[in-house]
Amino acid sequence: MKSMHEMALMGDILQLVHEDAAEKGLNKIEKVELIVGEIANAMPDALRMAFAIFREQNSHLFTKQAELVIHLEVAEAECVLCGEKYRPDQKIALCPNCNVPSGKVLTGETFQVLSYEGSLEK
Repeated sequence: MKSMHEMALMGDILQLVHEDAAEKGLNKIEKVELIVGEIANAMPDALRMAFAIFREQNSHLFTKQAELVIHLEVAEAECVLCGEKYRPDQKIALCPNCNVPSGKVLTGETFQVLSYEGSLEK
């Protein structure tokens, strides 16, 4: 069911991008760039698949070459007890030094639109 989550996320992203582009007088989307953290609960491959489906089903909103670019943000956490910095594989992870789930996530949770490009193409 994870891909349904990404379909909904991508639908929301593309709706926001399209609305903003329309306000700027742009007719078609050429490129969307996202920052996706490793522990942001969004799978990049599923997002790419969702983008491809939306592009195919909504050709009036996209140029033929429209692309999705995903910048992956590496996850990093710091243990609030011992100060150890480590790469967690989920939001709540055990510190590899003291084996306590006391990490404060520093990076890796981001999920946002970095930029988009559009055109006046009809």
